[in-house]
Amino acid sequence: MRWLRWLLAAVAAVVVLAVGGTFVYIHFIEGPAPAPLGLGRATASPSATPAQASQAAAAATPLAGTWQVAAGSQAGYRVKEVLLGQNNTAVGRTSHVTGNLVIKGSTVTAASFRVPMATIHSDQSQRDAQFDGRIMDVATYPVGSFTLTRPISLAPVPAAGKIKHYTATGRLTLHGHTRQVTFAVQAERVGSKIEISGSIPVKFADYGIGNPSFGSFVTTENHGVLEFLLDFSRS
Repeated sequence: MRWLRWLLAAVAAVVVLAVGGTFVYIHFIEGPAPAPLGLGRATASPSATPAQASQAAAAATPLAGTWQVAAGSQAGYRVKEVLLGQNNTAVGRTSHVTGNLVIKGSTVTAASFRVPMATIHSDQSQRDAQFDGRIMDVATYPVGSFTLTRPISLAPVPAAGKIKHYTATGRLTLHGHTRQVTFAVQAERVGSKIEISGSIPVKFADYGIGNPSFGSFVTTENHGVLEFLLDFSRS
């Protein structure tokens, strides 16, 4: 029976080391997940206060017209997971976002953005391999997209530097499935640009996406969030 006791003790030690090592890695080595994407980034100007520079640039840039997604834009996912008993938040992002929005008067009449799914990366290569393969199958479904289907009134148009909240409705396409979604967005005029951020709840089964859980090693909820922060400049 001595060998059995030694075997059980060895198994218990492995479990303790695995869980303890995971705790140390998540909380002390990997660190906290990136903060959710959102507005409020600082603007700098050597000759005027940020507010003055932003207001002047906004006044010189007509609101009506076509705006293109510009450099600095980001989109990605945020999913809560449990890794060997330790709570964690998986975050993957890309800056490879394209799209545009059209404003007539003070109404957004059209808007869309597209993301090449293979460009979305997290801080873990193993997670990315699972995302590209069995979860999202990016070879078969290479693009995720959103298209606005209901106009958004901006009136009264806020002053530069003021964040305003709106509701967007449109078609979200992921993993070859398209569904209508309605979600909150925030917009702000910063200098000569318009910044828009928001998050869209995604239930995996609605888009034919298998639960990202990986055996008993990593378990996730049955839903996540698609988050974005888009900079638009006049085309």
